[in-house]
Amino acid sequence: MTTAAVGAACGGNAGNEPGGGGSGAGSGGVGAGGPSNSGPASSSSGDIFGGDGGDLNLGGNSPTGGDGGTGAGQACATQTATTELQPVYLAFAFDVSGSMGANNEPWHDRTLKWDPIVAATKQFFADPESEGLTASLTFFPSGRNTCSTRSYERPDVAMTPLPSEDFADAIDEITPETDDDWRMGTPTAFVVGGTFSFIEERRAENPGKYVIVLVTDGYPQLCNNENSINAVVARVETALESNVSTYVIGVANPDVEDAPDNVSNLHDIAAAGGTGDAFVIDTGDPDATAAAFNAAIDQIRGSAISCTLPIPAAPDGRTFDKQRVRVTYTSGTNPPTTLDYDQECEAESAWRYDNPQNPTQIVLCDSTCGKVQADPAASLGVDFTCEDVIQIPL
Repeated sequence: MTTAAVGAACGGNAGNEPGGGGSGAGSGGVGAGGPSNSGPASSSSGDIFGGDGGDLNLGGNSPTGGDGGTGAGQACATQTATTELQPVYLAFAFDVSGSMGANNEPWHDRTLKWDPIVAATKQFFADPESEGLTASLTFFPSGRNTCSTRSYERPDVAMTPLPSEDFADAIDEITPETDDDWRMGTPTAFVVGGTFSFIEERRAENPGKYVIVLVTDGYPQLCNNENSINAVVARVETALESNVSTYVIGVANPDVEDAPDNVSNLHDIAAAGGTGDAFVIDTGDPDATAAAFNAAIDQIRGSAISCTLPIPAAPDGRTFDKQRVRVTYTSGTNPPTTLDYDQECEAESAWRYDNPQNPTQIVLCDSTCGKVQADPAASLGVDFTCEDVIQIPL
């Protein structure tokens, strides 16, 4: 997924506007940038999300059009401003309990669970296609104070731009050397609570889209009733109320005799976290396990991409007019398509304002968002026109 590209046009007549002065929608430059928390972006380059698309050139603030011979065209020449999709932060909580590979039961086989899951996890964090995402990693259970939320408020790997080898190094360091070195217990409720506390503190200074990614091979264990499935669901619901979704990757026990079901109730956690069903990874064939884990991570990577764009400042000190905005979608080298403005999101390919009376963000409707998330060559454009092109409902 390439970065969102945003141009601002203030030509006398942009795109399909009558009167033929300015140069048309998309005549403004396109911008790209790494994750930031500012509104208008300065001249720089890079991807927000990484992926297969080529690099995009960042437009500056010089006129790029609108030079048709009319006075209106010269008074309202096309300018370029830039913005970007919200940065995305993935807070991973990773189960390192004995059931992942202590070999104390036939279904705790390290070669069938821990090894392929770890290999796929390392690959994600080091994958160039993860560029533009930022992630943290918290291991559980903690080496001490297992049943304490505070034990999980500081991740083992802080929020780090991807790709990065820091995660592989941390996983190698935590990996038990012998079967007797594994930690025991699955304090999921406290892990979720601590991770959410970390997110709340961090996003006060680093706004963006935050999600929790819980990787575990079992139900909550230890810590009495404070660590039941219901307790985890309650913590996840609290996070969702604060716009923090939770994805769950459940690592199933291999299909061996007497192996208990260890993942069915994890669907309740994912549903409470606003992400539907948990991703259940079958074990037994290490190659298939790694492939399934990679597929789950890829889907989370796409789904986590924000579909909200801060509105850039109007170019050249002009006053922003909410009815003079056009949003376009481009896939690769194809011509841009103008998206419909629909505050109710009933149209098929549409966008809306976060607050139509006092807008600060452009929000892609669900159908448009899904298209953008699934398209590694997607880019978005925002044109500021000089005449009304949309009507804002009262």
